[in-house]
Formats: sequence, structure tokens, C-alpha cells
Amino acid sequence: MTPILDNDLLRTFVAIADAGGFTRAGELVHRSQSAVSMQMKKLEELVGRPLFEKVGRSMVLTPDGEVLLTYARRILLLHEEAVSTLRQPDMVGSVRIGIPDDYVAAFIPRIMARFAKSYPMVQVEVICKVSELLTKSVKSGEVDLAIVTTVPGSMDGEVLRRESTVWATSKHHFIHEQEPLPLVLFQPGCIFRHWATKALDRSGRPYRVAYSSPSITGIEALVGCGLGVTVLVGSIVNENMRILTTEEGFPELPESAITLLQSKVSPSPAINCLAQYIVEGFRDHQANAA
Repeated sequence: MTPILDNDLLRTFVAIADAGGFTRAGELVHRSQSAVSMQMKKLEELVGRPLFEKVGRSMVLTPDGEVLLTYARRILLLHEEAVSTLRQPDMVGSVRIGIPDDYVAAFIPRIMARFAKSYPMVQVEVICKVSELLTKSVKSGEVDLAIVTTVPGSMDGEVLRRESTVWATSKHHFIHEQEPLPLVLFQPGCIFRHWATKALDRSGRPYRVAYSSPSITGIEALVGCGLGVTVLVGSIVNENMRILTTEEGFPELPESAITLLQSKVSPSPAINCLAQYIVEGFRDHQANAA
């Protein structure tokens, strides 16, 4: 007989993976450490495989645990979707979400498709601006939600994922060897533009902003044909580019935190619901990429 994986067990299992330990996970699911341990023992008995192993003083996921984690996230997300749809099938309203152009194609389509399927009566307006302007828009209530780039720990909000920030150039050209270095950057107000110029100033390398573009499509086209070097999060560097290293003379850049901000001006059930879909969508994206 096929074992039934209880959602409560899976929820605790995911909490352990996210929190990095049984004790912290217990706080998240409001259970004692001993109760969490008992749940995981039961889950291991159900699947017939060890899910954790001890490394030093820490408990880490086994390879089988990593596999189950991907499925657990998907199961819990579908469960939440089903419950939300049945409880609030006629939820209406509008949500204005701001996001930098370079993140739209990489992260948003699947999230919006799921949300629209569950809540077809909610109107979602997507506004593309640089992170600096979106942060101000959230505070003023011009947008309800914003996905922005920040330095980890620099502001309140839900950190959706951490990313390496990298220099990128064309795979087929040597423009990165030119002096002064030609840059292809997003328009003023973009945090990557600020980080790039500040890092080059500190290192003493001469540069010029050869091109500015408001869109990732423009950035990719200009860099791809060898017109300059850009700065992006590592996960969106495309197949026509390659990442430049410190050994090639490019200074290290700060780590990026992709962060969800929510306005406190006009809260609503629709805004809160989309925020939850975004959080779960990023977790699902990261699990699938692992």
C-alpha cells in the first residue's frame, strides 16, 4: 500500500530545511524540538529512507531528503492554492506590483499564471522601474508590492532569494580588455549601476558608460554584440554572455538580496494573497533549480 504523506509532516520537514535546524523549525511550526524529531522519525518511516544525517553538530538533508524537499514544496503550494481557491473563489480587487525589468521574465510568469488561475477576478498591474524608485513607490502607496534588489539586511521586507552580483561580457568578444572600460548599464537609480561605478572608482580602473538602457532586452542585445560590459545577478546571465572574474581584473561586487516589499498604505486580501504566491513561487523556483 502506498504511504500517505501527511501535509503536517511535510510542513515541518520544509520548515527544518528553511530554518536550518530542528529547534528553529519548532518555533516556526509551534512545536517542541522533541515533537519535531518525532514527526521526522515518522516521515522517515513512511518513505522508508533516511532524510537527515549528522554532520558535526548539525543535521543536514541526505540526497533522498533533498529529493523529497522539492516534492514537499510543490505539494504544499498546490494544497494552499486549492484551499485559497475554494475559500475565496470570488475574491476581487486590484494589485499594483512593481519589479525591475531584468527580473520580469526570469521569475514572474509562472507566479502570475498560478495566481490568475486561482483568482481570475483580481486585476494585476505590473509596473517596471528600477529598485530605488520602486522602494519609494511602496512607501508612498503608489504600488502595493515591489520586488527589489537590496543589500542583505539593509531594509525590512521578505528576502526571496540571495544572488551573486557579477560582471558579464559577450562570450565572443574582448571588449572587457578595452581602456577605458565601456559599460552597458541600466538607467540612473539602478543599484547595479551604482555598485559597478563605485567598485571601478575604488579599484582605479578607468571606465565610461557607453550605453544606458531601461530594459534587460536592450542590455542583453548590446552586451551580446560586444559593445560593453554589464552587471547583473548571476542567475540571469544568458547563454551569449560569460561572467568576468577577479583574476581578469574585475572587482568583487556586493551580494544581492531579491526582496519583497509591501505597502502599508492600503492593505487588502488580494494584496496579501499575491504576496504569499510570490514568496512561495520564489521558493519553488529555487527548489527546482537546485
